[in-house]
Amino acid sequence: MRAKAIRAANWAVISLVAAVLLFLLTAWIGSSLPRNHTWKEPAETSEDAITILVGHNGIHTEIVMPVATQVIDWRGTFPLGDLREPERDYTHVGVSWGERSFFLETPTWWDLNLVTAGSALVGGDGLLHAAFYVRPAPSHDFRELRITVEEYRKLAAAIEAQLAPEDARTTYPGYASHDVFYSALGTYHLGNTCNQWTSDQLSHAGIATGLWTPLPGGVMKWVPDLEAH
Repeated sequence: MRAKAIRAANWAVISLVAAVLLFLLTAWIGSSLPRNHTWKEPAETSEDAITILVGHNGIHTEIVMPVATQVIDWRGTFPLGDLREPERDYTHVGVSWGERSFFLETPTWWDLNLVTAGSALVGGDGLLHAAFYVRPAPSHDFRELRITVEEYRKLAAAIEAQLAPEDARTTYPGYASHDVFYSALGTYHLGNTCNQWTSDQLSHAGIATGLWTPLPGGVMKWVPDLEAH
């Protein structure tokens, strides 16, 4: 009886490891398959260009954009009055999407628990996160990307379309004084993660990215890293 229990436990561990390895392999393959593969970044001298940033914290990615351009003023979409510190001279706003319970119940990785993580992977309502910044510095984890004005227009429209309708939209306090959450469309699950959302928005704008990017590395591999040159 004990031997059978040990064999069952061993098979369970082997199956779990195999499933994780299979997921990592398919994620690598999926993120390597291109969308908009002919896209090229505008030249530095181009007047028809807007610089955005794509950032990650090792788990989660975000798209960081100028607060106000000729295309859109994000303060109309994400009012500064929703922040606890609205008076700062913000220059950029980072937008990302994720599962509602995971976002709201995990302000730090120390707050992560298996129940919240498991329920998010099975499926959960979407939530949009808007974090405002003052002159964010480009880095290995915060990479600049130049796109055309028309591409930025498409990107902004795609992001705005992710918000829940105004009459059904709820605002939630952020983690700090410079960020806020909004109810959003979409369902989070293993096949539609926060990182997949990031690459989907870039793809809608016609920017080169991977086909399936459940992990942050799958998104960032398509964004040039200036520190690598």
